[in-house]
Amino acid sequence: MNFLRRLRQTLGGIGAPATAGGGETRRIRGFAVFVDNTRQDIETGAVLERLDEALALIEQTQPWRLAHMRRDLSRFLVIRYPCRGAFFPHTRECMTELTFLARRDISPAPVAASILHEGIHARVHGMGVRPESKDPAREERICRRAELEFGLSLAADLGAPVVERARLSLELTDEDVAPSVDWRIAMKRQAAIDRAATRQR
Repeated sequence: MNFLRRLRQTLGGIGAPATAGGGETRRIRGFAVFVDNTRQDIETGAVLERLDEALALIEQTQPWRLAHMRRDLSRFLVIRYPCRGAFFPHTRECMTELTFLARRDISPAPVAASILHEGIHARVHGMGVRPESKDPAREERICRRAELEFGLSLAADLGAPVVERARLSLELTDEDVAPSVDWRIAMKRQAAIDRAATRQR
């Protein structure tokens, strides 16, 4: 499958997530959205509804951010992945993680902030910043400042968790704000979590 091959290339050759049925493509607020729901305990409709709510929140409060994403992103990916969001520069895709979208103990605001964060990475990439000249910590702080600005633009109770997370992140050292991740280990942990979720059904 082309998507899986490109994802492996993006991850530097490590294995892509297993798929249950090849996934499906929808359109949400003008974006193509590829969703591959590999978890039987999660409803695809609920996940896509939360994505729509998050995009709506960005559109209502900072519409220029969504306009930038419409130019900078090729599509959204909703897949199982060992982090809540990522931007894949080779394909200009924004990944928003399946189980993160499925959470109902949080509002759409943290989801919107995560999407906005990855949109800033896409904007930097679209400006032609070469990978070898990037300062990962500096770029990450630019993304976190955008999250903070977004959180402050929301009603106080809605924006509070976004503001708190962004401020804490901005206080981190360079190594901690842009940590190096061993994705092989992360994916093994993810697989163990998914096996446990399957057994509990």
